[in-house]
Amino acid sequence: MKTTRPPEPARAVTHLRRALLLLALACTAAPAWAAFDLAALMAQLAQRKGGEARFTEERTVTTLDATLRASGRLTFQAPDRFARYTEEPRAESMEVQGNNVVLKRGTRTRQMVLDAIPELAALADAMRGTLNGDAAALQRHFRAEVTGVPARWVLTLTPTDSRLARSVEQLQIAGLGGDVRSIDLRLAGGDRSLMLVEPLTAPTAGR
Repeated sequence: MKTTRPPEPARAVTHLRRALLLLALACTAAPAWAAFDLAALMAQLAQRKGGEARFTEERTVTTLDATLRASGRLTFQAPDRFARYTEEPRAESMEVQGNNVVLKRGTRTRQMVLDAIPELAALADAMRGTLNGDAAALQRHFRAEVTGVPARWVLTLTPTDSRLARSVEQLQIAGLGGDVRSIDLRLAGGDRSLMLVEPLTAPTAGR
């Protein structure tokens, strides 16, 4: 008995149906890709419990013609210790632990509490919150927006408090994987500080 082949248009429809069915099965079997958002970035950063890095900084001040440059070392130890040791153009340091700040320049030392300077407290929370992977600390003072992918990301922090917004326009922190690589602070008056960071050590949670 001779078999009659379906017309060409019918075969085309059959092939299309099979292709769509295979595509649907493939999509069902494949894992869903989660969006890289604030929670995902915080989980990634929280894996690091401390570290040390070199920094170079350029500051532009609206009242000065020349750019101010500095370089030195940064250290962080979870959950709340952050320090900046400037080596050039002159030795000075800022150590923050808990609610306490110690400033040193030459032979002079000054101690204060963060609560006395709300703007500094907010910036300290921004840095420690980022390094700790603590979204709640960031969101106490800022609206946080994450762009990019896990390997290369940007965290943009915009003040939500009107008092802080009079001083700080925006803080943008960029990184590669679990490392912070730049900190761009823009002040409301037009001044700006751009810090580039080169990690030296970065212990993980298991070390």
